[in-house]
Amino acid sequence: QVQLVESGGGSVQPGGSLRLSCQASGFTVDYYSIGWFRQAPGKEREGVSCLSSLDGSTDYLDSVAGRFTISRDLAKPTVYLEMNSLKPEDTAVYSCANFHFRSPCSLTPPSFFSWGQGTQVTVSS
Repeated sequence: QVQLVESGGGSVQPGGSLRLSCQASGFTVDYYSIGWFRQAPGKEREGVSCLSSLDGSTDYLDSVAGRFTISRDLAKPTVYLEMNSLKPEDTAVYSCANFHFRSPCSLTPPSFFSWGQGTQVTVSS
């Protein structure tokens, strides 16, 4: 069974850091692009970052570029989102999702994906 499980969220002060993990089971991230998405209360889900399985390229939401870094460990297999210099506007539930086999990644949430609970990130003083 294909499954992605997020972890690593928490509460931090502005300027703090967190590292989110997206652990895959039932498939290997070698062939599936993975994206991180977030949804704040009352807002639509938005793409934060993605990592392409095709060439390892990455993409970031403009507001997080330079602060967030996406990476992967093929052996585990896990995709990480390192978040630095966090701001209150980063507060949201963060979720990861995979794209179709050997497909490029996108900051548009994949319509076919069944979203899990995600992990809560709260940035507040």
